[in-house]
Amino acid sequence: MADVRDMYMAHTMIRREFGLLPQLVRDVEPYDTKRSEVVGSHAQLVCDMLHFHHEGEDVILWPLLHERGGEEAEAIVPVMEEQHHAIEAAHGAAMRLLPEWRSTARGGHELADAFDRLLAVLLEHMTMEEERILPLAEKYVTATEWQELGKHSMSEVPKKALPLAFGMAMYEGDPEVIKAVLAEAPGPARLVLPLLAPRLYARHAKRVHGTATPPRVTR
Repeated sequence: MADVRDMYMAHTMIRREFGLLPQLVRDVEPYDTKRSEVVGSHAQLVCDMLHFHHEGEDVILWPLLHERGGEEAEAIVPVMEEQHHAIEAAHGAAMRLLPEWRSTARGGHELADAFDRLLAVLLEHMTMEEERILPLAEKYVTATEWQELGKHSMSEVPKKALPLAFGMAMYEGDPEVIKAVLAEAPGPARLVLPLLAPRLYARHAKRVHGTATPPRVTR
């Protein structure tokens, strides 16, 4: 059946990057468009990754649990679906503000507040998902189906961004989980990503966070 440990790794990355994002925006001085472009590009990337991640659950995971999970699933999956709607609404509100701030570095407080609201609904959702959904996935979803969930989400991420995205997840990832995820990747990726992805994230983090080792949520 499904090995759901990779979901915890993804959630750790989401908690870290979205937890740091509001203050990143607030720290940009008005009219400093060079800095707002750096932070804005990062914000767009992590928001896109979040959207693709949840889209995979909507398309693959929820239907499987509705079909197989009986009363256990019906007690929680509709709550997850409603939370996804709330997350998408908060995500959309932030995305409407992001382009202008990214190009002008004006309106940062409004954007940071929008990211605070997004973070709040994300944290509630991920905690409940870990407590209620992942145990169901281990019971009712096969390993192959779980892998399809991951493949669906990653297929939406632009190919040039995939190594960086994986580096973000690797930063606090359990080495055994990373190894298991890479075991399903094509041969070249299995060889290249363990070396390339952490370097890409370190370089990216230095540019965005001012350090190659931003604060960890697992510390």
